[in-house]
Amino acid sequence: MIPSVKHSSRPSWIGFCWTMLCAAVLLLPLSAYAQPADDGDAGANVSAPPVANAAAADTANETRPQESYLSWMVRSSGLFGLLLLLLSFVMVAVITMNALQVRRSVLMPPDFIEEFEELLNAKKYQDAYALAREDDSFLGRVLAAGLSRINKGYNESVSAMQEAGEDEAMGLEHKLSYLALIGQIAPMIGLMGTVYGMINSFRVIASLTTQPKPYEIADGISTALFTTLEGLGVAIPAMIAYSLIHNNLQRYVLEVGMLSEGFMNRFSSMGKAGTANPKG
Repeated sequence: MIPSVKHSSRPSWIGFCWTMLCAAVLLLPLSAYAQPADDGDAGANVSAPPVANAAAADTANETRPQESYLSWMVRSSGLFGLLLLLLSFVMVAVITMNALQVRRSVLMPPDFIEEFEELLNAKKYQDAYALAREDDSFLGRVLAAGLSRINKGYNESVSAMQEAGEDEAMGLEHKLSYLALIGQIAPMIGLMGTVYGMINSFRVIASLTTQPKPYEIADGISTALFTTLEGLGVAIPAMIAYSLIHNNLQRYVLEVGMLSEGFMNRFSSMGKAGTANPKG
């Protein structure tokens, strides 16, 4: 009986060991995904195959040479950064032009106001009209338009001043509108760069069969972030400058209207046929 026991027990132990070995081979690839969520990186490092660890180490060792922040910004911004740089130069020029033009001393020169009032007080209406025609300011053009029709009556003169004032204000608003246009275009260019950078990042991920290098994905992300930053950097000052200059323009237009009507009130007693003809 002893030999028969030995003969029957030997195949059972071999089958058991073979079964356990096959189970271990089959369960080994699944062990990496069976780790608890709270094991962290320790469990992943223990269960990861040696080949994966070696590939991760090689990827970590492959780093791009260091470059300055400015060169990184220029390289990442690309064509979108160049467009926003040119747009920023245009923005500075438009802000400077409007800021120099929309001023009280330019729209309503104090010397002109003083001399014009002296001529009206001296009843030298023809000289006052000539002075207004020669002056290139907002107030001068409005007064010249009013005095040119004073012989047709006070109401006609006021209507002429209103038309001239609206025309002059529209011209200033037109020049200022370029600043508002820059404030709208700049973030759109930045948004286009953002979309372009994200497309490049996803293109790198989709085109590689292996794990992409971090700096390959970072190129597209840096393009997206830098163009967004640059677009906002151009749009925000443009919007602030537009609001400030526009508010000043509205106030100065109101002051011009009040001054011109105050001067023309001297002729309010005139009827259809004026008592004074500034044209002579």
